[in-house]
Amino acid sequence: MRLRRGLIPLVATLVLTAASGTAYAIPDGGPREDGIRSITPITTVQTYGQKVSAVAIEYADTVNPRSLDNTTFTVADTIYNFRFNPIEDLPKLADRTVTHTYTNGVPDTRADQRSAPGRYVIVELDPADPGGWTVIVSKCPTFLCTVKVNPELPTRVVQRKDVHGQPGRGSGKGPVLARATPRESRPLTEKPVNRLVDEFTYGSFLSGGMVLPYHYHLPKNYQPGREYPLMVVLPGHGMGWDGDNLGVQLAADIPATAWLQPEWTGTSEDVIVLAPQHQRVGGAAEADLLVKLLDDFVKQFAVDTSRVYATTVSYGSQLLWAAFAKRPDLFAGGLVTGGFPVNATQATAIAAAEIPLWITHGEHDHLLNVSGARNSSALLRQAYEARGRTPEQAADLVRYTEYADGSFSLPDYHAAFGPTYEDGGILRWLLDQDKTAD
Repeated sequence: MRLRRGLIPLVATLVLTAASGTAYAIPDGGPREDGIRSITPITTVQTYGQKVSAVAIEYADTVNPRSLDNTTFTVADTIYNFRFNPIEDLPKLADRTVTHTYTNGVPDTRADQRSAPGRYVIVELDPADPGGWTVIVSKCPTFLCTVKVNPELPTRVVQRKDVHGQPGRGSGKGPVLARATPRESRPLTEKPVNRLVDEFTYGSFLSGGMVLPYHYHLPKNYQPGREYPLMVVLPGHGMGWDGDNLGVQLAADIPATAWLQPEWTGTSEDVIVLAPQHQRVGGAAEADLLVKLLDDFVKQFAVDTSRVYATTVSYGSQLLWAAFAKRPDLFAGGLVTGGFPVNATQATAIAAAEIPLWITHGEHDHLLNVSGARNSSALLRQAYEARGRTPEQAADLVRYTEYADGSFSLPDYHAAFGPTYEDGGILRWLLDQDKTAD
């Protein structure tokens, strides 16, 4: 991940060192003798995490796109998925499905998937392939592990046909830039181009001897004179900071990057995204630190304070419940996916502030039983009714969705964020909440 200087760059040098693993090194710093100069992975965050979505293969000169098709290259990638596989499966590779092959002037994909003049060949891969995930287990200090982005991706590329340069007079295949080497499997040579993830900025917040690492994303045409809604993304336990996994909360699943994409949110409205990486020391202390960070953040950036939201994955729900109860004035709405239950004191405080919530959970969640989510919904609605709201009004303020197994596009029934985020209506509902609205 490419890190830009944030507010207090605490450990960026550690991550940059880790990201320069041998898989990305070019031994002599120069082009390969066979004409391939470099191979760059391009990644995209899918619903359940980041994948290698394309590779960019660089040649010494402009490539003739007419000499290319989807059989010119094959790409193999790891079958490993941190949710299901032992780490021993990481070096086990399987062929990916090539969907588009074209040329470009930079090592990145094109939205139109059409060739532009350049020395890079872009090979796009099917996101539905089971292989190509980038997130791996980081550390297991207890029975609960953390995860990180693999600094040495095992993706391999084979050039099965000759690649030609542009013909001198505009006809024919042109000179050969690299001969086919169907028996040679080439490793990656460059650091990844991480779509959207690379656009986040690193910062850290220090208070009372505790540090809270975070990443944030400002709209492309950010204007300090405007006001933007703020989406606070609170990740699961495994995405907490462990000293070696900075920024994984952006890549491990979709909730951080979804808010930057109209195809997920259903709106082109610009949103500021703040993604803290908790220290896993307990919900109360972490929520206190989170509230202090938010108070500081909204002073520094053009945040619409009537539209500050929080969305969670699993463990992050504990921070939401505690933060909403501690400082309900900060928040306009919340989305809790696959989370822990709220307690009675928190429910009373949330109801008093009338913060709209949507709770989602998998029917067969194997880590957090669905009864906790059902009880949270009931407890919050009872708190509203105790304040004079009708059952219908309480149900509107506390919405609840329970997902059957068939709703999950990947069979991790704890990962309720999957079907939740794939339903754009829920995301649009959250962005519609406004403390100033009647």
